[in-house]
Amino acid sequence: MAAVTWEELGAAALSRQFPDVAGRDPAAVPEMLRRVGPVQSQTARSPFIGLAARFPGITHEAVTAAYESFDIVRGSTIRGTVHTCVAEHHPLLEVATRAGQRNSWLRTLGLDGGAIEQLWGSLEDHARDEWRTPAELLDHLKSWVSGHGGVDGELLEHGLGRYLGFGHGGLVRRPLKGGWEAQGAPGYRTAAALLPGERAAALADPHALDELFRVHVHAHGPSSRQDLAWWSGLGLTRVDEVLERLALAAVAGPDDHHYVDLPGSPAAGDLPGVRLLPEFDALMCGYHPRARERFMTPEHGRRLWNQGNGMVLPPLLVDGRITGYWRAPGSARERPLEVVWFSRTRRPRKAELEAPVAALGAALGLSITDLTITREVV
Repeated sequence: MAAVTWEELGAAALSRQFPDVAGRDPAAVPEMLRRVGPVQSQTARSPFIGLAARFPGITHEAVTAAYESFDIVRGSTIRGTVHTCVAEHHPLLEVATRAGQRNSWLRTLGLDGGAIEQLWGSLEDHARDEWRTPAELLDHLKSWVSGHGGVDGELLEHGLGRYLGFGHGGLVRRPLKGGWEAQGAPGYRTAAALLPGERAAALADPHALDELFRVHVHAHGPSSRQDLAWWSGLGLTRVDEVLERLALAAVAGPDDHHYVDLPGSPAAGDLPGVRLLPEFDALMCGYHPRARERFMTPEHGRRLWNQGNGMVLPPLLVDGRITGYWRAPGSARERPLEVVWFSRTRRPRKAELEAPVAALGAALGLSITDLTITREVV
């Protein structure tokens, strides 16, 4: 079996994560997300920044319009995290979320397996015709569980219970106030009310996970079974069942894992220059933590990802490698930006940052007043 290096895996993924998509109008937004896959979005600005890094010139207005038309949708799906994706991918994420989160729901709520489907259906009925707040969904959840022999509703006020009202994948969310890029209060509606046909077909398809894995490999591959399990929130046994059906060609990787790919995948490529990536960018979240070495050193990964609170510093990508981070603190429309590069890596030049900074400003509707470049010893 042929073997590949981290550098070769990284080059293959970069050609897929930074495709050439024409246009900068709202119709271009779903086309880009269809190519690069779902975007982790618990930081609401992440899709805006990620799109700006992938096709500079996309505007805040264009991304907002794609959300408002539901060509792209946001919801709490795989791994219990918020993701933005094209409308046709959301049902696939929902299938994986139901499978991956099911046992956690059973343990937390004290229900049997059959009751879980009934509860999910009840939550969807509650949010079918109007946008519901997390508090309204939690109240409905507590009432339903208490009436069906589950745990005391008061136990759901804390920890995981607070998220179960909207976390099974069957709902989509929007901001009830503020812009899509802001962390404003969310509201939730039933996906079936907005995406009826595609959702019904996916939920009825016993092999829907096959298509979801194709989405991942198309956007991130080559992918190991560990990458697919981490990304989807599914166990390795379920992953192996899907991979056996797909029967994809595999190569040996640098970590003694095998990496599968789709036939006819794009050729590997390099990515010269500088890009400002969002928190939870796909170059980090599309892969098992130990496989992120295709884009950065383990030391740099530990610096960027705070294991204590789960937050990530927005990465700096230089010549296809993550070698630092950036920050634009505050909430004003005019603010300074600092770029931090790690020692023993290439320093980004100020001239190289002009285009990425302009792209960031256009996507978030910001004006960057000052730019500083700082070295950090790691």
